[in-house]
Amino acid sequence: MTTSGADQVTHTARAHSFNAVAAQYADHRPTYPPALFHTIEDLTGRPLAGSRVADVGAGTGLATARLLERGARVVAVEPGEDMAAEFRRRIPGTPVVRGDGNALPLAAGSADLITYAQSWHWTDPARSVPEAIRVLRPGGSLALWWNTSALDVPWIAEASARAGEHFGRDFSRGKDELDAPVADPSGRLGLRRHLVRWSRRIPVDAHLANIGSHSLFLVQDPGRTAAFLAEERRHVLEVFPDGIVEETYDVVLLLASLPQAA
Repeated sequence: MTTSGADQVTHTARAHSFNAVAAQYADHRPTYPPALFHTIEDLTGRPLAGSRVADVGAGTGLATARLLERGARVVAVEPGEDMAAEFRRRIPGTPVVRGDGNALPLAAGSADLITYAQSWHWTDPARSVPEAIRVLRPGGSLALWWNTSALDVPWIAEASARAGEHFGRDFSRGKDELDAPVADPSGRLGLRRHLVRWSRRIPVDAHLANIGSHSLFLVQDPGRTAAFLAEERRHVLEVFPDGIVEETYDVVLLLASLPQAA
């Protein structure tokens, strides 16, 4: 599939949009549940404790922090200057290098695990797949994951439909589209797909700040975003009149392991 020049400009603008809201992103984006990391350990057959992990597209360190809690030795890779600065502020002492998945600033065979939390879709698989294979040691693993809205929850499905109408897009199949052939059209990695459900309860203001930190909102007119979020507040408070919102997510995990050395 080819990408037009206008589409590429939009994609690039969205990829860089997070730098302007690094603190908001760090404060309000959902983290990842312990069950996700248990699943990664089970599927790779290796504990995270002591593993050499490259967390690529690390942003402000939401996934890095969880990996560190499990004893992993993490080096973060982040292209955005402001996101990297927020990372250093929140996780001092953990190395973060500037770069992206299309040209990893890491030595060959240096990682037991490479992780992409909410970030693989910003790469070009024609370049990021060979780079992952280069940097992983024999037997090492690549884990890609995304928090996706649980659309079987009625209020979430309704909110997704409103957002789709706002942007003129269909978000009803977003989770299904995060699949191995999309992530790796070459099929070289042999990615397998897994789902992990979890939820969190947060104030309505935090819920709206989370929504507003997504790139589709960040690149549109601020007044239009504010109007949408004001209307969304009204809808959400009809479901959660006490102002505490229960967000439910399915983490889509795509995982592959390289063969062991002969």
